[in-house]
Amino acid sequence: MAKIHSLLDVGRRGMSVSQSAMQTASHNIANKSVEGFSRQRVDIETNPAVGDGKARIGTGSRLGGITRTNNPWIEKQIEREGANLSYMEGRSNAAQRLESAFNEQTVKGTSNAMSEFFNSFRELANNPESLTARTVVRDNANALIKNFQDVNRQIDSVTDELNNTISTGVTEINGHVKEVAKLNEKIQSIEISGVTANDERDRRDLLLKKLAEKIDISWAEDTTSGMINITAGKTGILVAGTSASQLKTATDENNRTQVVYELGSSATSDITEQFKRGALGGAIELRDGIVSELRQNISDMAYNIASEVNNAHAEGFDRYNKQGGPFFDIPQDGTFDLRDLKVNADISRDVGRISASAKPNAPGDNTVANVIHSLQFKKVMGDSSTFTFDDYYTSKVGEIGVMNQKAIASLESQKNIVDQVKNVRESISGVSLDEEAQKMIEYQKAYEASARIIRMADEMFDTVLNLKRL
Repeated sequence: MAKIHSLLDVGRRGMSVSQSAMQTASHNIANKSVEGFSRQRVDIETNPAVGDGKARIGTGSRLGGITRTNNPWIEKQIEREGANLSYMEGRSNAAQRLESAFNEQTVKGTSNAMSEFFNSFRELANNPESLTARTVVRDNANALIKNFQDVNRQIDSVTDELNNTISTGVTEINGHVKEVAKLNEKIQSIEISGVTANDERDRRDLLLKKLAEKIDISWAEDTTSGMINITAGKTGILVAGTSASQLKTATDENNRTQVVYELGSSATSDITEQFKRGALGGAIELRDGIVSELRQNISDMAYNIASEVNNAHAEGFDRYNKQGGPFFDIPQDGTFDLRDLKVNADISRDVGRISASAKPNAPGDNTVANVIHSLQFKKVMGDSSTFTFDDYYTSKVGEIGVMNQKAIASLESQKNIVDQVKNVRESISGVSLDEEAQKMIEYQKAYEASARIIRMADEMFDTVLNLKRL
């Protein structure tokens, strides 16, 4: 039959449950601003009843567990969309840097420098014997070279930034991987006793999102142990249970940072090409794609200008009636490096060595000068030589502008998608201060009511004990 001390047990258990619930609500409030935190809830269960003849007497409530309010599908979606956002952010930033390197509207750009160079030959053709006109040709040639090299340096700086993004990203990845392995061990040790490691799982989920923002990852959870295994790309096993592997970087012959995975004590595997998403995937694609292609385009254009001018200049005669030599110094073995391009040393010392005439002892002959300035409109660029220098350069600048606009539009669209998914997560897993405050009042009242049960049971004991004194 029901006894007075059973009331004490009911009150004690009720106070314990209410206290745990209030502590959980306080924990939620304290972690409202913590990234990746999921709201926790106390599962209150009915304590097993006891038999009393034909009746079963209830014995109050007990703490069934504390669970986090979490939707794995939404978490996976945030992970995927976050990776796309990081990829697009990197692409947009690089596109803006490239566009600033080819800013033809606010600065004296390469297009203007090419026009001034060819126009100076046009002025020389009008006055072939003028040393002033020849000096202008030399100075504009140096200005054109400097402009090409400045653009090349800015492209190199974009490459360096992308390389730095890869190196920094690998360092961050290794830090996250170590922490995930430690969390695996901690989660296993906690959940082996049958409780859920809520905070540790929230932290691990956040680290998975951060890893996905950097590189392509795939992962799977062992339902028995609660540990997850993570693979980078297709072959780089980063986490296997409580063990963590490190990614490393190496520099290839083209000064590009590569991502390598250690297979053993001395063997490594280059897995750079396996990354297509995240910040590293975007940096790798841009660096090895549009940036590398653009550098080659600028180099090809500078080489073709120098080569075409040299071919025409070598056919003419200078102010001293000598056969013209090369106007620009470029290697003949095909190993052209834009950084080494310069005006021929003889012309730099004496502008009289610039060829303007087609034959010796012909004062006023401007044939070669006319040929060189007409090169501005000669179609020598492109796969089928369908572009002039101006048209080719303009088309490349236009491609960068279009790419930048598309990157900005895609980035804004992706930000909206990520915000929407995060809002959905917040509605499910986020902490509402009003709701938590309401629950704390509810649990406080329940705690007070349980305390009253104990006080009432105590008074009943006093009554029973006082019966003997009567």
